[in-house]
Amino acid sequence: MPDNSTEVTAAGIARLAGVGRAAVSNWRRRHADFPKPVGGTEASPSFALPEVEDWLRDQGKLAEVPLRERVWQQVAGHPDGAVTALVHTGCALLLVRDRPTAWLEITAVSDARMAGVLPGALDHVFTARFGAGRAVPTPTASALLPSVPLLRAAAELAAETGARQAFDFLFRRQLDANPRQYTLTPPGLAELMADLAAPAREAARQNGGRGSRTVLDPAAGTGALLCAVGRPTALYAQEADPDLAALTALRLALHSEGGGADGPALAVRTGDTLRTDAFPGLAVDAVLCHPPFNERNWGHDELAYDPRWEYGFPARTESELAWVQHALAHLREGGTAVVLMPPAAASRRSGRRIRADLLRRGALRAVIALPAGAAPPYGIPLHIWVLRKPGTEQPSTPELLVVDAAEPEPAGAPSGRDRLDWPAVRGAVLDAWTPFDAPGRREPVEERPGTSRAVPVIELLDDDVDLAPARHLPPPATGATAAELVRVRERLDETLKLTTRLTPPPATPCEPARRPYTTVGELARAGALHLRTGTGSGSGTAPVLTEHDVLSGTAPSGTPSTPPAASPEGAPILLEPGDVVVPVIGGGSVARVVDEATAGAALGRNLQLLRPDPAALDPWFLAGFLRGTANNRQASSYASTATRLDARRLQVPRLPLAEQRTYGEQFSALAAFEDALRTAGRLGGQLVQGMYDGLTDGSVAPK
Repeated sequence: MPDNSTEVTAAGIARLAGVGRAAVSNWRRRHADFPKPVGGTEASPSFALPEVEDWLRDQGKLAEVPLRERVWQQVAGHPDGAVTALVHTGCALLLVRDRPTAWLEITAVSDARMAGVLPGALDHVFTARFGAGRAVPTPTASALLPSVPLLRAAAELAAETGARQAFDFLFRRQLDANPRQYTLTPPGLAELMADLAAPAREAARQNGGRGSRTVLDPAAGTGALLCAVGRPTALYAQEADPDLAALTALRLALHSEGGGADGPALAVRTGDTLRTDAFPGLAVDAVLCHPPFNERNWGHDELAYDPRWEYGFPARTESELAWVQHALAHLREGGTAVVLMPPAAASRRSGRRIRADLLRRGALRAVIALPAGAAPPYGIPLHIWVLRKPGTEQPSTPELLVVDAAEPEPAGAPSGRDRLDWPAVRGAVLDAWTPFDAPGRREPVEERPGTSRAVPVIELLDDDVDLAPARHLPPPATGATAAELVRVRERLDETLKLTTRLTPPPATPCEPARRPYTTVGELARAGALHLRTGTGSGSGTAPVLTEHDVLSGTAPSGTPSTPPAASPEGAPILLEPGDVVVPVIGGGSVARVVDEATAGAALGRNLQLLRPDPAALDPWFLAGFLRGTANNRQASSYASTATRLDARRLQVPRLPLAEQRTYGEQFSALAAFEDALRTAGRLGGQLVQGMYDGLTDGSVAPK
């Protein structure tokens, strides 16, 4: 085995073979010829990927692994670490994209010769792309040599999907594998912030797309905000972590349209932004920023006389207000800054004087409350501040737009990042912001109870200068009118009657049946069903069936994670009538049979699809037995803090198709009864809350 061979963990082997980790542990115990560990620890050993692939192939256990999965395994198992592997891969993909002919010539030689030639070719591309002071150093030949097999495979993947899509897939895998190491800005949030910055200048409007012409992100992180900008002429970024700065620079270069001189000017620098600004004197059309929150060591002591504090010197506990003023300092007159903020920054007394000065001078234009789950920390409803560099012309009666985009959830409904409807959030925010920001607006902006309002600044300049949107919005229409509550009560009455009709008859005792069983994995190998795992990607406007939809019995409500054409996970898995869907995480005994109304939706993440052959398996029979408590218990593992279900280990009795259908009819009737109970509970909760609201706000008379 070569010394620089890629290593893979037991989890990686399970992914390659399409099995659970428990199966890999069993192979190690039962097969003396299973490859020996070559690294890792005793609790988490690693194995040589070529040896593992040879063993799986000899045993007939090697699944048809997509090329992108094989490339990721090489990245994850790189001897110098995944970050180094990603940087080398991004360098090669940029060369593939910008100088494809040169890449073909370089790859026509041996690995050692290729490693020796690559630095010169990369240096040429980097100079054209990043100029001086770039964040991506040219790797040496000795550093590149262990990566050459990976680079060849990555180029092959780029030929299938495109260089940008290949790098995005690998980069997202790295983020998913190490979520606590990075400050993530979800794509939906990044697009919304770019949309808010787009009307920064009239020239930017004429430029088309979302983008302003020149854009700065002083806390670039993974580059998500700048990637969301459309058709910029120049992008500037600064990031404190050198490795992340290199990855972000490569990501931005691969995202830009065209190559070399055809793309936008791109400058990515490394360093502590507040202490050492890499772009002194730079003035841009827009600043997008997702700064670190609640930092005490942001430079308070050494930056007391910094000229950026035009609106007041931030307190040690107000690092976010330092980022706000840094953003304003880099704007041209009339330019727009969009900054993600913790909600406390709108209310803390220590920041009230700076907030007041931002309002008086017309710099702060909008405060937008997002739903919880928009970005880490996911349990807190974050805010977006939209700021404008004050110019010579100021409105006679300045106003602040306050928006609350958080829709109230029904009682008992879960919330969080997986439940966010980003198109709805974006629509609510832009519907309020666009008329408010209209050039030369003279008419007052329409007030939307509970959602948005243009508040005169004079109303906000009290002792607290509290800018939390909910404190300044008129209450929403309650919806608890007597007529609506009557309709809810009528629906509840009908549902309760239906529940009574669907109540199962008394159970008839009998002797426990002794019958042969088989597993879902064996049925899949025999061709009686197909087993697929959801990706969350969608198709066109088709909704995504989410884990919550399966657990709550509701219609598909998710949105695709990426556009289908660019999805690195491959084509979406579209549901068909008779499919059986089970959640992977949670350990609950839940299985849903897809009906005509749900068919056509895409399968979401953390869901597994079982597509039975109707000539061999009845779907309701299959779903019913999958819900057995004992069945789920023996097929679940309890690693970490979550329970994970291995659908391949679920058991189903071997019965003739006619007998299966008898069971299936009973299971289908139970599912209808369960759905009626669920609907009754939902309507009952709606009626109770509506009565409380109606009685308290006076729209319903007491009796």
